[in-house]
Amino acid sequence: MEEQFILRVPPSIAERLDRLLSESASSSEDQSLDLSFSEDGRSGTFVIGNDHFPASLLDLPCVVESYKTYDDCALVKTADVGQMIMVREAGDIAPDVVEYRHGLTPPMRDARKRRFRREPDLNPELVQRVEKDLLNIMAGGTVENADVEVNEQEEDVEQNARKASKKTSPAPAAKPDVQEAVANAEEPERSDSDESDDSI
Repeated sequence: MEEQFILRVPPSIAERLDRLLSESASSSEDQSLDLSFSEDGRSGTFVIGNDHFPASLLDLPCVVESYKTYDDCALVKTADVGQMIMVREAGDIAPDVVEYRHGLTPPMRDARKRRFRREPDLNPELVQRVEKDLLNIMAGGTVENADVEVNEQEEDVEQNARKASKKTSPAPAAKPDVQEAVANAEEPERSDSDESDDSI
């Protein structure tokens, strides 16, 4: 099983990493590479050569699938990537959030705000009260804080609906058959003499 993450670095560090991972790595001066995290597991230090850069572990706003190919034809899914390690320059400000605001591609810019449904604004006290009432009902009890006025209004609405359904509505007036008249106008009426002529 593979464990994967995304390492996002500034362009200057990317060039040094490219040189380190290329074939001429032995001639590169950046031969040491290290990544360590502090106790909170979210902030750490990225070391390349003798330089230290601050790093942060951020959650992506959505899961990214990773694929591998052996024959440049068929793709095999290898992992679901949900986190990213962002390396910053020494003077940059550390992000104060756990979740990264953007996705990995330009269409996913500000993804959480633009593409996902907003969480409903719920009052925690209301949720606890409804949960307690539901547990009471399931246990065979009754609702403690039932609103009597709301129940009376609902009963009045139901009674009015029943009365309205009992009243018989008048039958709609019969419409004249216009289509038959049109059909008869297209064909002239035939007399008995016409029929007798056809039989001869």
